[in-house]
Amino acid sequence: MSLQVNIHEAKTHFSQLLAQVREGEEIIIAKAGTPVARLVPVEKCLPQRIPGSAKGKVCIAADFDTPLPETILSDFEQ
Repeated sequence: MSLQVNIHEAKTHFSQLLAQVREGEEIIIAKAGTPVARLVPVEKCLPQRIPGSAKGKVCIAADFDTPLPETILSDFEQ
């Protein structure tokens, strides 16, 4: 659930609001009761991918793209 505060209150209690956001709460900032902004936690960045980092760890069978046997294929098509 989000908390709605007016601009004056947001300016006055900005540090406290940031602490609430850090805990996962969403804060809506409003002007004359009309929402104008949303204060939400920043999503943590995922580590950057390194191309080739799985080299030698993955083995693909030579027949990976052969059609499935009818007995298995029929189960998918029901």
